[in-house]
Amino acid sequence: MTISSGTTQQKFLDEQLIQDFPGFSNHYAEVNGIRLHYIDGGSGEVIICLPGWPQTWYSYRNIATEFAKTHRVIVLDIRGMGTSDKPQGGYDKKTMAEDIKQLINSLGLKKVTVVGHDIGGMVAMSLAFNHPEVVEKLIVADGLHPNEGMFQMPLLPAPGSFGEKMNTDMPYAWWMGFNQVKSLPEKILEGRFRFLIDWLFDYVMIDETKMTEKERSIYAEAYNDAESIRSSNAWYQSFGQDIEDSKTYQQLQMPVLGIGSNVSYQFMQMAMPYISQNSNLIALSNGGHYMFEETPEQVIEAIYSFLKA
Repeated sequence: MTISSGTTQQKFLDEQLIQDFPGFSNHYAEVNGIRLHYIDGGSGEVIICLPGWPQTWYSYRNIATEFAKTHRVIVLDIRGMGTSDKPQGGYDKKTMAEDIKQLINSLGLKKVTVVGHDIGGMVAMSLAFNHPEVVEKLIVADGLHPNEGMFQMPLLPAPGSFGEKMNTDMPYAWWMGFNQVKSLPEKILEGRFRFLIDWLFDYVMIDETKMTEKERSIYAEAYNDAESIRSSNAWYQSFGQDIEDSKTYQQLQMPVLGIGSNVSYQFMQMAMPYISQNSNLIALSNGGHYMFEETPEQVIEAIYSFLKA
C-alpha cells in the first residue's frame, strides 16, 4: 500500500514498520503545542529513546526490541522527524526537551532513563540539564549538547584527510555547515535524498553493509520532501541558541554514560568531565557513528552494565 504525501509516495508507514518491533504499538501525543509520534513496548522501568539525523524511530530496532525484554521502552520521532509535527519553529534543544518533558508528564511517568543518539543525544542532554527531576539516568551515544567548540570546526578539510571514509584524527563533517543554509537544501535534495543517505552512511560507518537496503530506503523516504528537509536542518540552525543556553547549565548530578564511536570518542573524552562528575565513557573503536546498526551487541552490553550499576 502507498499513500500520497505532497510530492512523494510513501511506502514505509508506521503501521507497517511496527511489525518489526514485536510487542510494540504506535501512539501519538499532543504536547507543547505539537503532535509527537512514539512507539511503546515492554514493561518495567522506563527507557525513552531519541533518534538523530537522518534517521527516525526505526533506528532503535536492535536496541528497543532487546531492552523491551526487561524494561518499558518508548521511542520517539522528535520534533521535525518522521510523522511527528514539523512546525516552523521550536528546534532549539531546550524547547525540544520541553516536548519530551511534557510527554513524560502526559504518560504519568515520574523518572526515566533517557537514551539519545546524534541530535537525539543533544535533546536528551538538554532534558537532563533543564528537567533533572525526570531523568534517572542519561545515556548519550555520539551526541553531546552543542558547545562553543563547534565554532572551531573546519570549513575546509585538512590536506589529505578527506577520503571515502571519515578520518578519525581529522573528521570533516561538511553537512554541519550545509544544514545551516536555509531554503537551498530543500531545493537540491527534495526527491533525491537517497543520494545523501548512501554517501553519508558509507562515509561515517566502518562497515556500511550493516545499514541494510531496507533501512536506507526508510530513511531516504522520511527525509525526501521539502518540509522534512527544512525541519531537520532546523535542528542544526538552532545550534547558536543551544550554545547560548548551555552557558547557563550546571554539571549534571545523575549518572551519565557516554558511548563514543571511532570518530567521536576522543571529543567525548574531553567533554564528559565538564558535563558530569558521575559519568562513564565507553569506546566503540571498531564501529562508526551509526553504532546501533554496526555494533548493536556492544551498545546493548554497555547500556545493560550501566543500568545494573
